[in-house]
Amino acid sequence: MCGIQQSRVEVHWTGNHISVLLPALLLTCCIVSEWNFKVLNFRKMAFIHLDVRCLYAILICTAFGSTLSSNTEIKVNPPEDFEIVDPGYLGYLYLQWQPPVFLDNCEEHTVEYELKYRNIDSENWRTIITKNLLYKDGFDLNKGVEAKIHTVLQGQCTNGSEVQSSWSEASYWSSPQGNLETKIQDMDCIYYNWEYLLCSWKLGMDANFDTNYYLFYWYDGLDHALQCSDYIEDNGKNIGCRFPYLEEPDYKNFYICVNGSSKSQLIRPSYFIFQLQNIVKPLPPDYLNIIVEKSEDINLDWNIPNGPIPANCFIYEIKFTEDDTTWMSTTFENEMYFTRTSNESQEICFLVRSKINVYCADDGIWSEWSEIECWRGVQQDEILAFLIPFAFILLLILIITYMLMNKQKALQRMILQKKQEVFSRQETLC
Repeated sequence: MCGIQQSRVEVHWTGNHISVLLPALLLTCCIVSEWNFKVLNFRKMAFIHLDVRCLYAILICTAFGSTLSSNTEIKVNPPEDFEIVDPGYLGYLYLQWQPPVFLDNCEEHTVEYELKYRNIDSENWRTIITKNLLYKDGFDLNKGVEAKIHTVLQGQCTNGSEVQSSWSEASYWSSPQGNLETKIQDMDCIYYNWEYLLCSWKLGMDANFDTNYYLFYWYDGLDHALQCSDYIEDNGKNIGCRFPYLEEPDYKNFYICVNGSSKSQLIRPSYFIFQLQNIVKPLPPDYLNIIVEKSEDINLDWNIPNGPIPANCFIYEIKFTEDDTTWMSTTFENEMYFTRTSNESQEICFLVRSKINVYCADDGIWSEWSEIECWRGVQQDEILAFLIPFAFILLLILIITYMLMNKQKALQRMILQKKQEVFSRQETLC
């Protein structure tokens, strides 16, 4: 064909290859063919003249290659049976699906899934790329959940390019019941000293007199959700929960649901998600101490709060007062050095409180303030107040001593006179 010796070569062509290479091959054949080209010399310039039949062949092959490429375009279906499943963990949901049904039988490919999900009122989607058929995460069940997923195909079958399917979508709503005003108010949970958890709430605004509330909780490590076993009560109504010892609940989502019951109305449940290390309230520091050196250098120190919290997890806030001036400061150490603003300052006081720092938690609750510790300088009034009573006492001691000495001397004279009288009488008798 076209004056070229034919040989048998097995090549696997795709539509893209044919559409590009076939016109180029025909063009080469036309150039080397004797009856398909003429070289014309015109004023010392050379032109290549192609036969019109070669141009027609090139255009036909180009159109054929484009048609073949479009007919062999690879497509992939979205995942099958995409759904959001609630296993009863108070907000910890399963997003699961099945592999797609492929339109081709090519096995040399990589299948991944791009998953996007969010609570319905959220502006931002969370995006996950995975090869698994299941993904788990926590959601706020006070709101709806929506998710979408599509297949991403790569490999030899796609000539190294990425092929994406259409989106498959799913949504989930917990069964809403009761008026919004029947749910609890002002939920507050504190993890005291990283040891025990206590939650409290107020009754719903529209809850009837016979309404009572019940708390359930779950975190990764429990087989199922548990109910509070030690309620805080007020007039027979549950208004809080004292949690038992929790085994390794830190640095993971802690899910809580507070629902209620009433004979006269439905009660809207409330859902909460906490990270317990972010709601720790430590004990205040104790044994505060002030040391004044060289009348200028001040050293403040205190003991690290007792309990299981590591020493490197604290940050301290100091409220310092020098006479009538007060300022605040923070430090990661359990001591602080500074210089007095004036050598004439007569009173220095400070208090300290503690909190979990950013290296151990994203947030925290400040402890109560410690007891105040003060240092007072010596004043002239205080010196006089000390010296006057001391001088009076000393003078009184001197007067008493003088009187005692005089009395002793008078007594000695009396004894001596009596002795002389006795001696004189004895001489007279003799």
